[in-house]
Amino acid sequence: MEYNLADLWECVVDTVPDREALVCGDVRFTYAQADDRIDRLAHYLTGVGIRAGDHVALYLHNGVEYLEGMLAAFKIRAVPVNVNYRYVEEELRYLFNDADAKAVLFHREFAPKLMAIREFVPQLTTFISVEDDSNADVSTLGATEYEDAIASSPGGRDFSPRSADDLYVLYTGGTTGMPKGVMWRHEDIFFGAFGGGDFAGRAITAPEQIADKAEAGRTRCLPACPFMHGTAHWMAFTTLYSGGTVVISGDRRFEPTHLWELVARERVNFLVIVGDAFARPLVDALDELDGRVDMSGLVVILSGGAILSATVKTDLAERLPGSMIIDGYGSSEAGGQGQSVTVAGAAPNEGPRFSVNDETTVLTSDFTVAPVGVVGKLARSGHIPLGYYKDPEKTAATFPVANGVRWSVPGDDARIEDDGTITLLGRGSVSINTGGEKVYPEEVESALKYDPDVMDAIVVGVPDPRWGERVVALIEPRAGHTIDPSRIDRNVRGHVAGYKAPRDIFVVDAIVRSPSGKPDYRWGKATAISRLTTDEPAGSTR
Repeated sequence: MEYNLADLWECVVDTVPDREALVCGDVRFTYAQADDRIDRLAHYLTGVGIRAGDHVALYLHNGVEYLEGMLAAFKIRAVPVNVNYRYVEEELRYLFNDADAKAVLFHREFAPKLMAIREFVPQLTTFISVEDDSNADVSTLGATEYEDAIASSPGGRDFSPRSADDLYVLYTGGTTGMPKGVMWRHEDIFFGAFGGGDFAGRAITAPEQIADKAEAGRTRCLPACPFMHGTAHWMAFTTLYSGGTVVISGDRRFEPTHLWELVARERVNFLVIVGDAFARPLVDALDELDGRVDMSGLVVILSGGAILSATVKTDLAERLPGSMIIDGYGSSEAGGQGQSVTVAGAAPNEGPRFSVNDETTVLTSDFTVAPVGVVGKLARSGHIPLGYYKDPEKTAATFPVANGVRWSVPGDDARIEDDGTITLLGRGSVSINTGGEKVYPEEVESALKYDPDVMDAIVVGVPDPRWGERVVALIEPRAGHTIDPSRIDRNVRGHVAGYKAPRDIFVVDAIVRSPSGKPDYRWGKATAISRLTTDEPAGSTR
């Protein structure tokens, strides 16, 4: 057996066939039941002409179908491709063409958008629809209903031999630019982002050892964020390769009270969220529930894709003293790289400071390890992607080879601290140059969120005739709270140097973020420029 994602899954199935694998609403599948469905879906895909290397798009909300679709593609050496269900038609047309998708699994509600772009994506010929309550017309697509595809296809594992070199592709939009597909070998994504067979970082050293890990696994993980982004399905697969159970919320919208009730009902011990956008409403919901649901089994709350503010980490730790609050850091181009842990009674890191794995460091411009305290680029070697799909130029820039070592350098600035931890400063592409000083938005955003009236914040640079750029903050207040600009200014200056403090503060109804929790800096900059020309800011040091 090789480090192939389908081979490893089948080994877990054979080890714990009767253990619960997937739970979503009334649906409960053991590993054996899920594997039979996945085999049948894989045979259906083969029957309609999907072959090794072909791309299968997943245009789905969270559900068992998402993980089944990925594993079915892996079984026939095809490549599942994530589709952002919030994309408009132009973005969808670009992604389907860039990914060369030949088949798509989609929730029925998305049929009108697929019909609108169908003539522009001629290579997309196979449509498999998952039922929902939309009643959208799928007949003009010639779609096969998902459960019918499974029921009409044979079971069994009569598939061709697979390889550790089979591909996994994750499309990422980042904070700027059109989405791009990051290509990983199965072996590299297994160790780089799927846990290597273990939640605690004790990766297996031979494929067959996955059986022992599965036998001992008891994690019940609830990824509350969308599977269409890496954080959620990375943790789902880490759970499955550890012999655990993935619990899936059937809610189409984030409902914090429902989520806590699901955690309690399904005895979830590992909850995955994305930043303050999830965490603050969860804290408020805990207060409203006032102990009416039992959270005693919850051991870990992991935030991936967006860093939790210090105040929110403290709030969660105080309300859930038996849980560890973990900020996980990573990227589509580098996998999981580090974490910061907060527990009740201990002060959280004030900034984005992480303990990192052995493959991660900070590099100078000449690709040597940066001295302590010197700002460089966060980088990872070892288990990293092959590059970007159909984009050799970006591949060469992000995955350079220096002194015989191949690195992933996505673009985050960072520095190594005296104790060996790494402080993440942020993407140089969104940093602000004000009066010759560099300001990283993430650092100022973290300082803003210390204020109890602040729900969310985004910091951008806008043109300024004197300073080159001026620092501007957009703030979303907590429900029922009023922003006090003078207090916020004092608080911010207690955490960062004065030149980093926002010169203008505007209150907005909501901060625009992607479904993965990343702030939309393009929206932020456009909004700040517009407000500067039309509105008086809530606070200003102009």
